[in-house]
Amino acid sequence: MKPFYIFLILLTLFSSVQSSCKTKDQKLISKAFKSVSGFNSSTLTCSESHITKIILPSKNLTGTFSWGYLKNMSKLQILDLSGNSLQGHVPTWFWSSFSSLLEVNLSRNKFGGRINNTSFSISTIQKLNLSHNRFSNIVQLSTFQNLKILDLSHNNLRTLPLGFENLTKLQHLDLSSCNLKDSIKPISSLHSLHYLDLSNNSLTGNFPSDFPPLKNLKFLNISNNNFIYNNKTPNQNQNQVIIHRKKQTKPKSKKLILAICSALSTLVLAIISIWVILIIHKKMKQRSKMKKWAISLPVMMNTMNTKVEKTGPFEFETESGSTWVADVKEPTSAPVVMFEKPLMNFTFKDLIIATSHFGKESQLAEGRCGPVYRAVLPGELHVAIKVLEHARDVDYDDSVAMFVDLAKLKHPNLLTLSGYCIAGKEKLVLYEFMANGDLGRWLHELPTGDTNVEDWTDDTWELQTGVVEASPKMMGWLTRHRIAVGIARGLAYLHHASSKPIVHGHLVTSNILLTDDFEPRISDFGLQINSSSNGGTKDDVYCFGVVLIELLTGRVGTTETIIVARKAVKEEQHVRVLDERLLLEGDSMVSEMVESLIIAFLCTAESPSKRPTMQQVLGLLKDIHPHEPSF
Repeated sequence: MKPFYIFLILLTLFSSVQSSCKTKDQKLISKAFKSVSGFNSSTLTCSESHITKIILPSKNLTGTFSWGYLKNMSKLQILDLSGNSLQGHVPTWFWSSFSSLLEVNLSRNKFGGRINNTSFSISTIQKLNLSHNRFSNIVQLSTFQNLKILDLSHNNLRTLPLGFENLTKLQHLDLSSCNLKDSIKPISSLHSLHYLDLSNNSLTGNFPSDFPPLKNLKFLNISNNNFIYNNKTPNQNQNQVIIHRKKQTKPKSKKLILAICSALSTLVLAIISIWVILIIHKKMKQRSKMKKWAISLPVMMNTMNTKVEKTGPFEFETESGSTWVADVKEPTSAPVVMFEKPLMNFTFKDLIIATSHFGKESQLAEGRCGPVYRAVLPGELHVAIKVLEHARDVDYDDSVAMFVDLAKLKHPNLLTLSGYCIAGKEKLVLYEFMANGDLGRWLHELPTGDTNVEDWTDDTWELQTGVVEASPKMMGWLTRHRIAVGIARGLAYLHHASSKPIVHGHLVTSNILLTDDFEPRISDFGLQINSSSNGGTKDDVYCFGVVLIELLTGRVGTTETIIVARKAVKEEQHVRVLDERLLLEGDSMVSEMVESLIIAFLCTAESPSKRPTMQQVLGLLKDIHPHEPSF
């Protein structure tokens, strides 16, 4: 029996290890993803008693990641959240709080913040990919001395990162499309580089004297900059240098002449190719100068020159790399049903043309429901087209019934369904296009809100009516209060206007769109009708409280933000958490903000039974400004 007891002891130890993983690191991860939709903790890798890898690329994660819970994960080695729609600050402490972290990939999200190690301890990170995000502040790399791969491309850095002289191990550097305008000289110290991409900036310097040794580079792209070549004024062709070396065997002496001839032929072809590329790029650059920043403006497609394959199925790739397939033989066989304008005859083919084959340049976002595209249909009809990936298994009749019910929900603060198209298993819904984008961007990214992404104080941006200058009044207290009342009216309508309450289930600032006059419209509602009146609606009330806290504090609605705001109310120190810009509007306005913060406190009560209904919330908010209309 002795071997049997040994087996039981080993089994108990193994179970305790697994339990430890679930009760410690997994709890921390679950809290970190509390405000993120689409997260599944079962995908995490657990080694011994700790989670060593968080690998969640292209999982359709949306929301705000709570970084603070990672502080106690001492064994974390790899963090990969690439290809999602996560947003918010990456705190400065993150870069130095781990003694084991080797790889970080946050590419293709909506992250911002400072890339700066404030503790000055040496970072262990070897591979860092932050491309296609919204980082903009000064980047300090002095303590990232173990970096081998660094990709900061497609951010708005504006200034070249500091501390390159300490990155002696760096082999791969990509700073393309970062709006850089500095001298290239600091990069000359990177003697270990094999890959260097500086394209699509406005960098200055002398080529090649200000660059790292070219003999070590296997790939070099410095096109579309302002470099001087060998101390001579550059012509247009000279700023198109791209070098891509491959390993070659040394030619034998008998074939030397042939090799030289081949090289010359290649050079001639390369010059011709560069000339053609230059002409195309020049035309594109002239077009791009027409605007500095556009807020989700619809693109007018040239339908005359767009060709559509006659037979399907039709496959489309999104920005995150996922695909969706419309399994129809003829694109004209799938009609688009328009509720507001039933006489307009559109088909799936019209949607393909209006979005340039659902191309990435037409994609607005990729949320929990699926990708969203912008389009201008014939008749100057501006729409947003959403692909409902979760509805592929819903049959045709049930889908039609759901869309018809959604179209009946009409309210000034709801983004009403304009139409739909069923192409094979794919269900596409059409909404009115909102040029001002969503509330989250206005609060946390654009100049009038909390610039946690970048400082755009010198920028302008374009709307349909022309160029609009940033103005504090656009997001002052009166505007924010009106937005809060509008959201409350919309939710109250969903919860109380019909016999069965309609639960939103995921009310966040990115799902609240703004009209031209900053009237809020709630989107992504009604995809499921919840017959339970209390559970779901009370969750919506909590989410509204979080949105109200964001409006009052100007901060992303993370768990930490909610805790701090609630603590301030309990200690009767409301003013300390209010947005500093709002405090400039006078004492009477501040008292209204304090009242609103108390309402947010009630909405975010831990117990659902203690939360008010949305009718009650609407009444409380209207009492602050009695002239507001009812729902």
